[in-house]
Amino acid sequence: MITEHRRRAYLDAMQVATWLPRTVLPFAAPSNPELLALAPEIPLEDAPAPVADVIPEAPAAEARPAATSVRARIEIPRPGSNPRPAVQSAPEAAAEPEAAPAKQEAPPPPRFSLQLLRAGNCLLLVELPTGEPFQSRDPAYLLLKDLLRAAGLPDSPQILGEPVRWPLLSRGNMDQGPDAARDFVQGFVGMRMEEQGDCACLWLVGLPAVRFAGEADAGAFNRELQVEGLGATWALPGLELLMDEPERKGELWQAMRRVMRRWKHTE
Repeated sequence: MITEHRRRAYLDAMQVATWLPRTVLPFAAPSNPELLALAPEIPLEDAPAPVADVIPEAPAAEARPAATSVRARIEIPRPGSNPRPAVQSAPEAAAEPEAAPAKQEAPPPPRFSLQLLRAGNCLLLVELPTGEPFQSRDPAYLLLKDLLRAAGLPDSPQILGEPVRWPLLSRGNMDQGPDAARDFVQGFVGMRMEEQGDCACLWLVGLPAVRFAGEADAGAFNRELQVEGLGATWALPGLELLMDEPERKGELWQAMRRVMRRWKHTE
């Protein structure tokens, strides 16, 4: 059985304004005498049997689910009990500031070692394959001597200063990117060229020398380049690359025959 308060709520939801129970309801409020006076008298012999005599009382376990089903059917959700999320209009969404783009990280500094040499009236900026100065029996140094003999230049080149190693510093906030490396290498070579005087041609041996002194890439191998501040240059593959790919030597020799006029005619 249900309480009087809940019973009245159900009747209001079903729009029942007046009702009279057939039997005494437990937990019910006292009946209104005026309503009882309006009810017609029913002879005792014609009165219907009490509900308790006709319909057996249902067990408490069965009555509880029935009340639950009725409650779910007639209850009306209260306004605002489950508010819907506000839908943002298109103009407001467009007015929102865009997220700031992620800060692009600076590329790592290039790493290379270059040695400046002089052979006759030519200067050579050569990549050091191991990062250390040449030794007399190094295979790369022996190959360089062969190239100088084939070019008609002294095969015992003079070392000019210490190798140029990049990056300069392992720590610190100084810019050591590709542009800084190019400016440093070109400034270093230009200063040495002024000290040495006449220079018929500058050899750029190896990709780091071609990239940071000649401002070119591997596509410039075996070609002549004109570099501002450095004059006429000749781009060559690296010594280690020539040892790994001997087939490049034929193309190098053909290019050398065309460029050789630069230092041959000035002797």
